[in-house]
Amino acid sequence: MKTRLALPCLLGSLLLSSAVHAASALVPPMGYYAAVEIRKGKAQACPAVPEPYTSPLTFRSKYEGSDSARATLNKEAEKAFLQGIAPITQLERGFSRIVTRYMEKGRTGDLECALSWLDAWAEDEALLSTQSNHTGKSMRKWALGSLAGAYLLLKFSSSQPLAAYPEQAQRIEDWFAEVGEQVIKDWSDLPLKRINNHSYWAAWAVMAAGVATNRRDFFDWAVEQFHIYANQVDPEGFLPNELKRRQRALAYHNYSLPPLMMIAVFARANGVDLRNDNEGALGRLASRVLAGVEDPEPFVERADDEDQNMKDVHDDSKYSWLEPYCVLYACSPDLRERKAEMGPFKNFRLGGDLTRIFDPDEKSSKSTLGKRD
Repeated sequence: MKTRLALPCLLGSLLLSSAVHAASALVPPMGYYAAVEIRKGKAQACPAVPEPYTSPLTFRSKYEGSDSARATLNKEAEKAFLQGIAPITQLERGFSRIVTRYMEKGRTGDLECALSWLDAWAEDEALLSTQSNHTGKSMRKWALGSLAGAYLLLKFSSSQPLAAYPEQAQRIEDWFAEVGEQVIKDWSDLPLKRINNHSYWAAWAVMAAGVATNRRDFFDWAVEQFHIYANQVDPEGFLPNELKRRQRALAYHNYSLPPLMMIAVFARANGVDLRNDNEGALGRLASRVLAGVEDPEPFVERADDEDQNMKDVHDDSKYSWLEPYCVLYACSPDLRERKAEMGPFKNFRLGGDLTRIFDPDEKSSKSTLGKRD
């Protein structure tokens, strides 16, 4: 009798919980609510909007002609690639820079400039061509993550800077939704052997766009993809598909961490804890990378290559993932000190100034000391 009475109650509770979950608005981590101190004075002149990219997303790969490791740069192909993607990267970097300047200096002209850039691309339905190759699809998802990530600072600031621009904001968010839908089509249902860092960055882009547009289906897709990625991490903390990059294996393990950390920290802000996936895979991967920086020999052995290209590994800017990592995990005093020495961290592909978002006290301390930002 007790079981019969409990079952309807249990089902009712589950349905209620599901309804509340579905109805609740998606939110970013707390750092995105930072207020803007509006200041008098003229903003910098607004640069010309990069030409909206509406052509087919087909670009040469900078690794064109490389073997299966895709680790050898092709100088000629890289030049063509950079020329082809120039308007997209100008938009990514420029929008992030203008938003960062607005958040720091509080000049309305910078806000209006940033919105005019995105609005122009939204009106022209840029980045939506279905004619695309792998490199083109990669550029689409990178751009979405960059733009949506920075836009979140405007949308969720407690100062509500977008309140005076509802029409522009709606056009931009509708465009984000369209691009996000295409990114999901581009990166869904891939065989496991083809799921690597590109897929991780695609999931981050969809997560950022999902929160920016309050699309629960985007959020759920990104979380489901994370489950797949976490299950790729082996017991020793390696990613088999990144080990295939041979001499760049360590660098690509490190490159995989920024989008994974951002997905996890955004998921937690919305009540979903991904840290326990595959018995703590995310933390295990991070620990493997940090150990590899000190001693790359395990990567040499597992990647079956006599050496590791350490140029990117020794670039402090490549460790922006430490900011969300130290929010998700109890970082040791030594790691926090190391992070402080390496930062502040700015990564336009993650939305801009991550130190200001995730560790504002550290940012303020460095500003007081006069360290160059």
